[in-house]
Amino acid sequence: MGDPTVVVGVDIGTTSSKAVAFDTDGRQLASHSIGYPLEEPHPGWAEQDPDLIYQAVLGVIRAVVDELGEPVAGLSFSTAMHSLIGLDADGNPLTPSITWADSRASAQAERLRAAPSGLALHRRTGTPVHPMAPLPKLVWFAEQEPKLHERVSHWVGIKDLVLRRLAEALVTDHSVASATGLMDIHRLAWDTEALRVAGITEEQLPQLVPTTHVLPGLTADAAEATGLPVNTPLVVGAGDGPLANLGLGAVRPGVVACSIGTSGAMRVMVERPGVDPLGGVFCYALTEDRWVVGGAINNGGIVLQWAHDALAPELGEDAEEELLGLAAQAPVGSGGLIMLPYLLSERAPHWSALPRGAYIGLTHGHGRAHLVRAALEGVCQQLALVLASVRAAGNEVREVRASGGFARSPLWRQILADALGMPVRFPAGHEGSGFGAALLGMQALGLISSVEVAADLVRIDETVHPDPAAAATYAALLPLFSELYDALVPTFASLRRLAPSLPPEPPPTAPPR
Repeated sequence: MGDPTVVVGVDIGTTSSKAVAFDTDGRQLASHSIGYPLEEPHPGWAEQDPDLIYQAVLGVIRAVVDELGEPVAGLSFSTAMHSLIGLDADGNPLTPSITWADSRASAQAERLRAAPSGLALHRRTGTPVHPMAPLPKLVWFAEQEPKLHERVSHWVGIKDLVLRRLAEALVTDHSVASATGLMDIHRLAWDTEALRVAGITEEQLPQLVPTTHVLPGLTADAAEATGLPVNTPLVVGAGDGPLANLGLGAVRPGVVACSIGTSGAMRVMVERPGVDPLGGVFCYALTEDRWVVGGAINNGGIVLQWAHDALAPELGEDAEEELLGLAAQAPVGSGGLIMLPYLLSERAPHWSALPRGAYIGLTHGHGRAHLVRAALEGVCQQLALVLASVRAAGNEVREVRASGGFARSPLWRQILADALGMPVRFPAGHEGSGFGAALLGMQALGLISSVEVAADLVRIDETVHPDPAAAATYAALLPLFSELYDALVPTFASLRRLAPSLPPEPPPTAPPR
C-alpha cells in the first residue's frame, strides 16, 4: 500500500461543522456533520460557544476517520469568516465566538465608514467597513467593554482557536485575515492604521501564514480524540467563501460562483487583489495568486421563508413547492411591484446595517402571487447589483456557476438567469467549501499540482439560459431597484431614530445563517 491520498476537509460553519473525506479524483468517501446553536442574547447579537464548536470539530473528524477505516494524508480547514473571540493569556475564551451575523457594532461601523479614511480602509484591507467584520466589533469592545478589551491577550477567529487546540499553534491564514478589516491585502501584513483604530497591537493577533501552510502534527489529546496519528499534517486552510469557489470549480478568472442559501453571495476569482472605486465589493485571499472579489447578501432563502410565514402560513411547514407555484402565477416583473428584500438589513453592495425591506408600487390589483414573486425577484435583483459591482472592479464575467438550496426550484433558477441576463450553470452536488478545503489541502501536501484541477473535477448538471423578454424586463427594472435604496436611506435613518419610542419590533422568524 502506497502513501495515503485521502484528505479530510473540515468546514467550521455558523450552524454546524462538517468533515468530508475526498480522494484526488474528487470522489467523496465519507462525511459527517454536527450542529450547534446560534445564541441571540440581545437584539442584533449573534454568538456561539467556542467550546461546543471545538467539540463538534473533534466529533466530525472522529466520525469520518472511523467510517473511512484507512489512513488520511492530512486535514485541511474551511471556516465561516468574520468571527471574533477574545482569549486570555492561557488561551481560554473571555468572550463567546461573535459571528458575522452580529450587528452590535452598527453605530461604530457607520461612523468609521463615513469618516474620510473609511473607503481607504476598505480598499487597503479588502473588507467593507460593516458590523459583520472584526474591526468595528473591536471598536465596540473598546468603547462598550473597555475592561474586558484590556484583559484580552489575543483576538482570534474560530478556526484560529480550533487550530491552537489541535496543534498548539497560534496562526491565522491570509484568507481569514483578509476578512477581518485588519490586514493590508497588498502587503499581506497587519495594517497599522486599522490596528490603531481597533485599539490593539500586532502582538495581540495570530501569526499570519499562507492558506497552504502545514502544521506538522496534533497534540496527544487531539490525536486521541480524533483517532488520528500524532504526526497527521494539518493544512491551515482558508475562509469558506473563497473555498466555495474552489468547490464549484469556479477557479479561473471570469467564472463567477453564486450561492443562495439562507443568505447569498457572488464571487469571482482574480489574480491580483483590488476592490472597485466605490467600495461595492470585498476582496479576500485564497492563495498568493488567487483572490476572490464579490459581495454577500444577508437576504436569500430567508426571504422565501418570511413570505411563507407572513403571506401563506396556512400552506404548512413544508410548503416551499406550493409557495413557488403561487409565485409562478404572477408575471415577470410582478406587475410593476418591486420588493427591496432587506429583512435582515443588507451587505453588498451598499454595506450598511440601516436598510429595511419594502414593497414599492403596490396597487389594488396585486395579490399574494405578486407579493411572493416580487420577493424572489428582489433577491435576484440584489445579486444583479453585486454582479455589476464585480464588473465595476474591472473583472470580466464570462460564466456564472450557482449552488445552494434555491437551486431545487426551476422557477428560482430561471429568475436568476433572467435577472443576471446570462446563462447560469449548475454543478453536480459537491460539498462546496469542504471540497474546496480538501483540494487546497491536496495542493499543500503535494498530492495535486494546483487547485486549478477543480475546474475539471466539477461536472455541470444543467445550464439555464435567460429568456430574452424576461431579461429585458429585469434590465429595465434594475436601475429603479438600485435608486430605491438611495431614495429610502433618509426614511431608514428616521425609522432607526424613532425605534426607541415605538413598540418593539417582532423577532426574526429564524436567525441568519
